Amino acid sequence: MNVSLTIWGILIAVIALLVIFDLLTVSGKPHEVKFKEAAFWSIFYIGIALIFGWWVYARYGSQFGTEYLTAYLVEKSLSVDNVFVFAIILGQFAVPAIYQQRILLIGVVLALVFRAIFIAIGAQAIEAFSFTFVLFGALLIWTGINLFKHRNEDPDPSENFAVKRLRKRIAITDEFHGSHFFTRIDGKRYATPMFLVLIAVGSTDLLFALDSIPATFGVTEEPFLVFSANAFALLGLRALYFLLAQLLERLVYLSLGLSVILIFIGLKLIAIYAHEINHAIPKIETSISLLVIGVILFICTVASLIKTRKDPSLKAHAGRLVGHSPTEDGKESKPKK
Repeated sequence: MNVSLTIWGILIAVIALLVIFDLLTVSGKPHEVKFKEAAFWSIFYIGIALIFGWWVYARYGSQFGTEYLTAYLVEKSLSVDNVFVFAIILGQFAVPAIYQQRILLIGVVLALVFRAIFIAIGAQAIEAFSFTFVLFGALLIWTGINLFKHRNEDPDPSENFAVKRLRKRIAITDEFHGSHFFTRIDGKRYATPMFLVLIAVGSTDLLFALDSIPATFGVTEEPFLVFSANAFALLGLRALYFLLAQLLERLVYLSLGLSVILIFIGLKLIAIYAHEINHAIPKIETSISLLVIGVILFICTVASLIKTRKDPSLKAHAGRLVGHSPTEDGKESKPKK
């Protein structure tokens, strides 16, 4: 795929303009986002992503167009888990509704930066060392298995390493001071809970990047498509959060579905390397990946809605990669039910 620096520059400029537009207009004034507003912006960002996909299809052909669409679907599905975890963070820190969209937009910007770095590193590693496919595949399979094992648990923001270190090193107020990250009380500078939320969201973005970038490389080896699929999926993340806020608790099989998707893509990455070693070993075609991922997401969504309709007391969980830490009395804490 021959992508000129001019096209790269235009893509980055468009993404930057969309973020600035969002910051100056939609998120410019703190307010509680209603369903109608969230639905409009979700459709807007999905529309932009699909228009870009049509452009890729028209300019570079059906193969790259399909790879982009599949990569976007993978990132969009994984972003739902991002939304789930963000909901837990915002809820546990009791962030006022009018400030939530600002912190989410900053989280999107941080995620874009982290993923751009990982994409650059991943692309160079794959080009120089094809065994990277196996390493990425093993990481995704490990992640998928652990997510499956702990699918009925939720991450605990209080266990976040960066947040725990900050609490020990700097003075932090108990109250929010608007959307400010720092404030002065009696001449002394304090961090606000908003700053802790930013750190929790940022470090979570970093962890998600470790999984999502290898997953996207499992669909396409083109850095341009990996970056654009990630960027357009992330741009709609804030609107998706408010759109799914009431629905998230009903997606009881989401973590199960995502764990299967991660394992599937991990196996696909290993198959790519195996095919390079021995061409007799078939690769999993992108069209097959698109079908498999779409079917898994559809089944998980429908099954979740049917299950929670029969038993409204059921609540979904975001899942986590490790079990709960032991409590001070030495007993392992129980997952929420």
